[in-house]
Amino acid sequence: MIKKLDGYVIKTFFGPFMFIFSVLFFIFVVNIIWIRLAQFTGKGLSYWEILRLLSYLSAIVVQLVLPLTILLSAIMTFGDFGERYELAAMKAAGISLTRIMLPLFFTTLLFSTFLFFFSNNVVPDFQRKAKNMLYNIAATKPALNFTPGQFIQQIPGYSVKFDKISGENGENLTGVFIRKMATSFEDQQSIVAEKGKFVPADNPNYLKLVLFDGHIYEDQLNGVDYNQRMKQPDQAIKFDTLVSHFNISEIIDKALEAEKITDDYSFQNIVQLNNTIKEAKKSNEGTLNNLTYELVSQTNSYVNYIDKTKPKVKISAPAQIDTVKLKKKQEILYSAYNKIESVKESTKAKDSQLKDMHGYFARVVMHQQRIASFSITCIIFFLIGSSLGSIIRKGGLGLPVVIAIAVFILFYVLNLSAENIAWAGNMDPYLAAWLPNLILLPFGIWLTYKALTDSQLFDVEKYKSFFKPIVNRFSKNKEHTRYR
Repeated sequence: MIKKLDGYVIKTFFGPFMFIFSVLFFIFVVNIIWIRLAQFTGKGLSYWEILRLLSYLSAIVVQLVLPLTILLSAIMTFGDFGERYELAAMKAAGISLTRIMLPLFFTTLLFSTFLFFFSNNVVPDFQRKAKNMLYNIAATKPALNFTPGQFIQQIPGYSVKFDKISGENGENLTGVFIRKMATSFEDQQSIVAEKGKFVPADNPNYLKLVLFDGHIYEDQLNGVDYNQRMKQPDQAIKFDTLVSHFNISEIIDKALEAEKITDDYSFQNIVQLNNTIKEAKKSNEGTLNNLTYELVSQTNSYVNYIDKTKPKVKISAPAQIDTVKLKKKQEILYSAYNKIESVKESTKAKDSQLKDMHGYFARVVMHQQRIASFSITCIIFFLIGSSLGSIIRKGGLGLPVVIAIAVFILFYVLNLSAENIAWAGNMDPYLAAWLPNLILLPFGIWLTYKALTDSQLFDVEKYKSFFKPIVNRFSKNKEHTRYR
């Protein structure tokens, strides 16, 4: 009987789990598509390439979707049990709530273990593949998005307009107008053609455009004085076919720089991140030691030699500043003031370096710790969800979903706030990575205790009866009109 009951509980849990996970995963992936939309459009990517890139980018989504799915599924499962009085029937049969929760607890434990290994082994590899794919896209397919009927200045040094763009990859053009961007003292050139076509160039740094049936209008103005420019007739050259090459290396360089592949910590697992953290600590200590040395050297240029030099004569006590003449006193104070201001300015210049240094260290540490902390979040969310579901005894997508979303928003806000504080250097990054779990864990244990003791936590009548004496004390008794 117990084994059948365990199977029934797990089966009931997996129904909403699969549905909720699919919906949430789709929503988060759509968010990624919306953010990355500019990188997909106008580059001639096939559907397979886009799907492959999205699969790489969406791996990180599982870290947030899985805990939230467990929270929602647990609330809905135990809410359905309570609403259909199945929970009461199980308890009447002598089965405690702890025993009912046990199979789902082990199921959640398996999901938690899966999330740990997925975040540690799969996500870094997918992040590396996504970055490499974006790098290759930037190198081979620069961002040239032409809008029909509008002047576009994406090609360096030119302003172009195409009346119509067609073809599978937008390679066929109709109504081409190309204007060289130059000052009034430089050579002027405009090209007008009825049709055109983009053709792959041998050199990827150049954009090859073949034009048909058009004219080239030129004015040779560079190095010519004003009077000769006024006498010079316009030059028009008719062509049947014209092959033009436009240098787009600047666009490619910018795209490559934006997607430059480095030794990104997001490509590493926990063991590799340990080495990265050690190297970051060593580098930070060296930077701080150099900064301390610079400050000491600026304050007293001879302080580094005090310990190495033994005075041959006895040094008298330094003179008190109050005993110095007024003019000399002013010179000393002014010199000290300038020295302090110089030290302050030099330290201010180091602020951005120190912030970047600490921010990078905090990001690496939090990235490493979250591989484990998000796995523990699954267990905490199960405790919260199963307890809330058994207390409110409401299933479906109503109140349980509202409560689950409120809990997740609290977790997300705590996570984001702790992250920003840690990056600013006001919180230890290890504490920041675990802070949401440390706050929600006592809440989950308290809710579990309330559920095990059959607490009427969400019973409105209970709160009405609690506040009724207070309300009656501050309200006037209203007699019925018939007794007046």
